[in-house]
Amino acid sequence: MKATRVKPMMDQGTLGAAIKRCTTVRDLETIQAYMIRTNLTQDSFLVSKLIESYAITLPTTTRQMAHAHKLFSWTHQPNLFMWNTIIRGYSINGSSSLKAIALYKDMHLSGISSNSFTFGFVLKACCNLPRLVEGKMVHSQVLKMGLDYETHVVNGLIKLYATCGCLDEARDLFDEMLDRDLVSWSTMVSGYTQNGRSNEALVLFREMQALNVRADEFTLASVVGACGDMGAFDLGKWVHSYIDKEGIDIDIVLGTSLVDMYSKCGSLDDAIRVFEGMSKRDVMAWSTMIGGYAIHGFGEKALKVFHAMKSANVRPNSVTFTSVLCACSHSGLIKEGCQYFNSMSSDYGILPQIEHYGCMVDLFCRARLVLRAHEFIRKMPVVPNVVLWRTLLGACRTHGHKELGESISREVLVLEPHSAENYVLVSNVYASLGRWSSVSNIRSLMKDKKAKKQHGCSSIEVGFVVHQFVMGDESHPETGEIYRMLDQMARKLKLEGHVATTTDVLHDIDEEEKEHALGLHSERLAIAYGLLHLSKDSKIRIVKNLRVCSDCHSIIKLISSVYKRDIIVRDRIRFHHFREGKCSCNDYW
Repeated sequence: MKATRVKPMMDQGTLGAAIKRCTTVRDLETIQAYMIRTNLTQDSFLVSKLIESYAITLPTTTRQMAHAHKLFSWTHQPNLFMWNTIIRGYSINGSSSLKAIALYKDMHLSGISSNSFTFGFVLKACCNLPRLVEGKMVHSQVLKMGLDYETHVVNGLIKLYATCGCLDEARDLFDEMLDRDLVSWSTMVSGYTQNGRSNEALVLFREMQALNVRADEFTLASVVGACGDMGAFDLGKWVHSYIDKEGIDIDIVLGTSLVDMYSKCGSLDDAIRVFEGMSKRDVMAWSTMIGGYAIHGFGEKALKVFHAMKSANVRPNSVTFTSVLCACSHSGLIKEGCQYFNSMSSDYGILPQIEHYGCMVDLFCRARLVLRAHEFIRKMPVVPNVVLWRTLLGACRTHGHKELGESISREVLVLEPHSAENYVLVSNVYASLGRWSSVSNIRSLMKDKKAKKQHGCSSIEVGFVVHQFVMGDESHPETGEIYRMLDQMARKLKLEGHVATTTDVLHDIDEEEKEHALGLHSERLAIAYGLLHLSKDSKIRIVKNLRVCSDCHSIIKLISSVYKRDIIVRDRIRFHHFREGKCSCNDYW
């Protein structure tokens, strides 16, 4: 009789360890086949481990959520760990986050009680989408179960509200926390930065410093971003020195943030130094450096960086081409701009988006090719948005295309009847024609639609504090000194022969009143404050939320000459470096 050798069955612990060691789908399928043969497909522990491996622990490129979900569905009575694992798996992938929320609802209906991990995973899914309504439902369940003391759960709620733009709710949760960790601080700081409340982000960072909370790369990237948004060069420089002093690794994300910050603060040399010092550069790092050159008006240098990027075998993306086309636009490189726009689809298979078409319209308009810009818009394969029509309308006004301007004015107001910016631009068109009755009608229509105009605001950093001014501002504690400086500036500039360019003033008032209105523009108040408080060898750095008007542009050139100061102005369009009576834009903006 022949003896038959029987293979001993692996116990649960051995199989669990084997699943944990799997690094490929094939390895997991082999173990799953063994479990089917040995009738272990309903073993909760082993099935949980398989689901976890398919959904989470495999390398990102080989994860099998569909397979994990099948295993989960075949389980008669999935336990809490299985529910948490499958929800977590879907929450990791932003495009599948809706499934995570649906599974959470199914879990709730099945009678399985959530724990703090469940809430953490489903809140991440709500942030990915983002879904505020579902997030608030989760918040109510957190309160109901008394888990609002769990730090990581509250962190998830803060991120949810910040992602959805509910900063006050996020801050209330942050302030009520008994035990904040670094994630709490980082989430709140980044929430402020991402929602345009950069000043509050910087205030909170200072509070972190006062409490000796050591910031990490993630927090510092947000702080650096806030400095860039506000043009707070000195503070940004200090943060950079803090990073070096603390020995914090400047990874791709932080390095890119520093490049962006220095570019936005007007210090392109510092941006270049950081960029060249980065050991690794991804497509965002390259695109940011190209964009930095672009907004400073160095189009040809931007294109050199673009060619260096391609030589480094980094494939450009949609963002890269936005920066490249922006560089061509600000430097009047029409031929090159057309070539790069066409190469997007022909060489890289990138379908141009509305922002790329916008860059092309801007390119033609700046080059006085208004009719070509109009033809380009008419032949676009995508529906032009109001931004493109606004760009063309502004060019019509600037370059004297009156009939076309009137036609486009009607188009703009029909497309976006509640935007104050549109009414202001159309008013500008009629004002430039001297048609004050039409201006009055547009203003009345603007009031009827309850559209509010965005006011010009300029800021300047002095002694690590950012001071903000609006037109005719009298709220600053040093208003008296500022206005005396304004008067002194006006007298000096008149002696130099300055005559105000009053065509940008909309109101039907006499020339003297128009000159007075121009003299109170926010950037002039900021410059006056800079002249009062910054040393003569310091550059005056101004950030303005709107485009600099032609008269302010002329007068700042004159100020740089009369006062012998370097003045850097970042408006909504680009940077202007004023020195010795000249501007880096060569009056092309």
